[in-house]
Amino acid sequence: MFRALRTAVLLLSVFAVFGQANAADWEEGRHYKKLDTPIHTSSDTGVEVAEIFWYGCPHCQALKPLAEHWEANAPDYVNYVRIPAALGGSWVPHARAFYALQAMGALDKVHDQMYVALAGEHRPLNDGESLADFVAGYGVDRDGFLENYNSFGVNAHMQQAQSKVRGARVTGTPTMMVNGKYTVSASTAGSLEAMLEVVDYLVEKEHSADK
Repeated sequence: MFRALRTAVLLLSVFAVFGQANAADWEEGRHYKKLDTPIHTSSDTGVEVAEIFWYGCPHCQALKPLAEHWEANAPDYVNYVRIPAALGGSWVPHARAFYALQAMGALDKVHDQMYVALAGEHRPLNDGESLADFVAGYGVDRDGFLENYNSFGVNAHMQQAQSKVRGARVTGTPTMMVNGKYTVSASTAGSLEAMLEVVDYLVEKEHSADK
């Protein structure tokens, strides 16, 4: 029994050292970028993690279940937000749809389906009318969607979101932004899974700095 206990302790020590080595491997400028000018976050306390995405991006769709698992297991001091990017004109309607659905409390009804339709099936949902028809098929009020889609509130959200995306110099999706100070992508981290490992590292870095 003593031998088994000693083995367990040794294994835990090895894992601890291994974890520290992994964390030490994440290098600024290589695996993540530090912004010259921090971006204002929407969170007053804790550490904000922003997922910057596009519904038409297959890599964003692949990250989605990984990010949701990460979010579900994140510490209480993490504030997780999603920012739809509009890096091109064809992306704008999809970003507006996100905020319209969010305003209606209907995002959960079609968030997955938006990815399937745009990233998976490449359906031509490129304006408010076609998007309204699409979401109506999942129980979302069509007229209510269009009213929100064209509203001042959605315009304001779009301006704020795209200001953050431009300020963070985001050029592709998915990108994760930690506390408005750091950005991480699959290309810098090495993979979608590694992205979240780097985010873990940066979250703890920011949390420790706040203590």
